[in-house]
Amino acid sequence: MASETHMPVPVCLIENTPARGLVVRPEALQVLSKITQPVVVVAITGLYRTGKSYLMNRLAGQRRGFSLGSTVQSHTKGIWMWCVPHPCRPGHTLVLLDTEGLGDVEKGDTRNDTWIFVLTILLSSTLIYNSRGTIDQLAMDQLHYVVKLTDHVKLKAAPKESEDELDDSEKFVLFFPTFIWAVRDFTLHLEMDGKKISEDEYLEEALKLKAGSSRETQCYNQTRECIRQFFPDRKCFVFDQPASKKDLVRLEDLRDDEINPEFQQQVEKFCSHVWETSPPKTVPGGHIVTGNLLGKLAMTYVETIQSGVVPCLESAVLALAEIANAAAVKEAVTLYQDLMAQRAKLPTENVQELLELHSRCEQEALELFMARAFKDGICHFQADLINQVEKVKAKFCKDNDRVSHEKCKAALRDLSQDMEKRISDGVYNVSGGYQLFKGDQQALVEKYWELPGKGVKADAVLQEFLQSRKTLAESILNTDCSLTEKDRELKSEQEQHERAEQERAVQRQKEAGERQKLQDQLRSWEEHALQLRKKLENCCEKQLEEHQEMIRHKSKEEAVLLKDGFCDKAIHLRMVTSRLEQEYGSTRSRLTTWINIMVSVLLGLVFVIFRFRTPRFF
Repeated sequence: MASETHMPVPVCLIENTPARGLVVRPEALQVLSKITQPVVVVAITGLYRTGKSYLMNRLAGQRRGFSLGSTVQSHTKGIWMWCVPHPCRPGHTLVLLDTEGLGDVEKGDTRNDTWIFVLTILLSSTLIYNSRGTIDQLAMDQLHYVVKLTDHVKLKAAPKESEDELDDSEKFVLFFPTFIWAVRDFTLHLEMDGKKISEDEYLEEALKLKAGSSRETQCYNQTRECIRQFFPDRKCFVFDQPASKKDLVRLEDLRDDEINPEFQQQVEKFCSHVWETSPPKTVPGGHIVTGNLLGKLAMTYVETIQSGVVPCLESAVLALAEIANAAAVKEAVTLYQDLMAQRAKLPTENVQELLELHSRCEQEALELFMARAFKDGICHFQADLINQVEKVKAKFCKDNDRVSHEKCKAALRDLSQDMEKRISDGVYNVSGGYQLFKGDQQALVEKYWELPGKGVKADAVLQEFLQSRKTLAESILNTDCSLTEKDRELKSEQEQHERAEQERAVQRQKEAGERQKLQDQLRSWEEHALQLRKKLENCCEKQLEEHQEMIRHKSKEEAVLLKDGFCDKAIHLRMVTSRLEQEYGSTRSRLTTWINIMVSVLLGLVFVIFRFRTPRFF
């Protein structure tokens, strides 16, 4: 399901049960767990029986799917989900969330309405609010749930450190979705003062505040202020009635020629906009959410609500980071192991050849890890990645030694068959036999070195082979009648010298290989530190961009308030903007120090892991 999502029908993601309250359905989590692609999450909310499900079916490219019903009875309970391939973003999955209608008279207990609205906002990247008629005061009153968000969502787990610290609600814009108001069965003309206006202008006109300080005015402005503050990226679509009243009950069965052509054009325009502009779901810091992580996010929020605690985005991101980073380590180690298995042709001629292959495979694994990992808690997981990759590398090095050892022993066994026969036939037990033996052995060694692909143990295995013939060589030397005692002593000393030199050569080769491994290990640590620094710099840059975007939104809203004559509100917003600018400067000035500390933490963890493994040569 990583490359293609096939879901023939929607499933319930979060069920609203009378006995247990909100419950995440395991079958929906199973579907999401298999989606490793980034997800674009489009959710719809609004009063019950306003045609929400029809729009969602059209976004799925279908006429049927989410239940439409045909009476005043609400058919959608809880939050239902439909995952389909994204029509405009290759490699992405479009997740459609159809929510239980707000204000359903049947259910009696409406206490979960607010939580369903909150969950819809927290899980989506685009929120569609569906209403009927016009955007009037009644429509605003029906959207009163937006006013409750400040009491039902937290940005940080820790309480405010001082009274001067901004409220969390001032930063909701960081993680709230883009907002679309869909007005169904719209009967007005889009005109104002005799001039045509766009749908977006109609929405902005409806969101204008009323001057005054009376309780009635405050109630009038409250929902409007929240929408303006929380959803700076907003759009409006209006829709004609799709068909006659008698045909509405079978809307999903109507042929195209039976549906109002104006309505069809409006729906096509709406769908195109949603498909083309809705962003992938992210959490603060720019981390893109996959289907699997979306399921974890839903579980975290619902469990928090069930425990009686207000959902906290910071805590949810930390929980998500633990899951994502652990998965990133597993995927990266698996990739490294697979790449090494595919590319390694054992035995390699030397240690450096294997280390160069390791370096390339490790780089690809590290890139995968960095792409998947969250910055939160990344150091411990990256240290674990280094440790696990090192263990896999050590196994490949060991296998490389073994394969080379076996191949070299087999080669010497084949090459020495003629000599073994001559030894058993007593060919060398004659006068001059020692010189003949040495000549044949030298010829064997020369043929051995001519053989390709012996690998890293060629010297060591040859030295073992020659050492195994030491007693035989001494025996032949002692029985050679053509040599004087003096000659025998000289030959014996020469043999010992050659063997000692061979042993030293093998030891030098071994130490050189260990030094190469150590140098490669240091190179690897430096590369990990460099990639971590780049990752953190990129994350911090995204964080600063989000902060700047928030400041731009506040400044724009401040200008609108000043223009409309709301000086007190504009002054308050100026104070908020000023505080955000101070936070921006303070955060930017601390980032370099923080990144240096994080890199030092990683290297410290790595040092602790490897301090007992470092090769020693002295």
